[in-house]
This record gives sequence, C-alpha cells and structure tokens, in this order.
Amino acid sequence: MIPGIIIAIIILILVGSNIVIVPQATEYVIERLGVYNTTWDAGLRVKVPFIDRIAKRVSIKEQVVDFPPQPVITKDNVTMQIDTVVFFQVTDSKLYTYGVERPISAIENLSATTLRNIIGTMSLDETLTSRDLINGQITAILDESTDKWGIKVTRVEVKNITPPKSIQEAMEKQMKAEREKREAILKAEGEKQSAITRAEGEKESAILRADAVREQKVREAAGEAEAILKIYEAQSKGIELINRANPSQAYLTLQGYDALAKVADGNATKIIVPSEIQKIAGLTTAIKEIAKD
Repeated sequence: MIPGIIIAIIILILVGSNIVIVPQATEYVIERLGVYNTTWDAGLRVKVPFIDRIAKRVSIKEQVVDFPPQPVITKDNVTMQIDTVVFFQVTDSKLYTYGVERPISAIENLSATTLRNIIGTMSLDETLTSRDLINGQITAILDESTDKWGIKVTRVEVKNITPPKSIQEAMEKQMKAEREKREAILKAEGEKQSAITRAEGEKESAILRADAVREQKVREAAGEAEAILKIYEAQSKGIELINRANPSQAYLTLQGYDALAKVADGNATKIIVPSEIQKIAGLTTAIKEIAKD
C-alpha cells in the first residue's frame, strides 16, 4: 500500500514539474534530446520528462541597450567618444538562440564597427551636425546584419558626441564669439529701431503741431471773415433803413460833416470844406442860437 502511494506521489511530482506556464511576451525554445524541437509561446505547456528541456527563455518585447562610449576618428583626424543607444526586438527565438553566441555583445561590437566606418567618412563639423544621418545609416546596417540572428533593430540613436578637450574649448570660444556677435547685432538693431521710432514720433509731433497752427489760423481767418461780413451786413441794413426813410439833402450833408469831423480828429489834419457845407454849418449855428433865445 505504502509503495503505491509513494509511486503516486512521484508521478504527481514529475507531472507537476513538467507543467510549464509561459508568460506573456515571452517564448521558450524547447530541445528534445539535445536537438531543437519547438518554440512555445505564452500559455500552459507540458514537457516530456527527461526528454524535453527549456534551452532558452526569450523576451519578444522591444529592448533598449545603452552601449558605453566608443573612440572614433573623423576624416580630418579628430578622435572623439560616441555612445549609442540601440532599440531592438527578437523576431525569431530559434535564430536568436542558435544564430550567434551572446547576441547583445555581438550587437555592441557590430554597432561600434559600423559607427567607426561611418564617422571615418565624415569631418568633425559634419559629425556634429548630422546625427539624423548617422542614426539612419547605423540602423539600416545593423538591421540588415542582425536578420540572420532573429533580431530586428528598430532604431539606433547617437546619445553623446564628445570631442577632445581642446576642440571643446575652441568650440566654446567660437560659440561665445557668435553669441557676442548676435548680441551686438541685436543691440545695433534695437538702437536703430529706437532712433527710427523717435524720428517718426518727432515727425508726427511736428505734423500735429503744424496741423494745429494751420487749424488755428483757419479758425481765426474764418472768425475775421465772419466779423467783417457781419459789419458789412449791418452797414447794408443801415443804408437800407436810411433809404427807406428818404432822408433830406440837409441830413445827408450833416452826416457827411460828422464824417469829416471824425476824419479831422487830429492837429495836423487840414480839410477843405465846400461852400454848401459852410452855409449849412452857419445855418445850423443860427438855429442853435435862436433855440437858446
């Protein structure tokens, strides 16, 4: 009885140890008697005891590997340090397992070699300003070379480009000179714009002053013209009223005499009075004397 229970327990242990749950986004490469048999994707799987074994657990998620800086030499013999970041995904677990030994190390070495070849055809200035071009070339070469390893290189990014210290100092001086140049240009442009603005303001102010003086003169002239017009209108109405009253010759003569008296208001004025006016003046004096008596 006891041996049967022991055998049952052993069978349960063997069955339990050979039931495998493959996680999501993971594949298991299975060997049978040391030879590749199949690839398990996510789910519940059962191994054949003592015959099947899991040769490799492979993640099929996109992976990121940050490689350390690599020394490279440009076409103009400048040595610099460049580090890259490689994004890749396993597309064939069998090829990834059997295609290359230590695939990450293989990608790193291939990336460094490809980077040296590309940078060797470019000058320092081209290297510093052509990151997108470098990224595209490395990605295309690595993707093609890693196909036989079951790897898909999706993207390669040049993370840092570190020139020699002397080059960095020269670049910093150049950048400082460029900043000072731009600052001087902006300052000159600002002063120019300020001078233009002041000149335009003075011009507009002078125009406004001239317009104000002109408007004042126009108003004064209009006022004088209106005053003269009213004077003439008053005179015209006075003459009209006199004409309507039908004044006598004596009245007109006396009015003329009053006008002459006003004109003669001065010591140096000499006026020759016609005889008719003298007679009328005498007659007026006599009338006044009679009136007094």
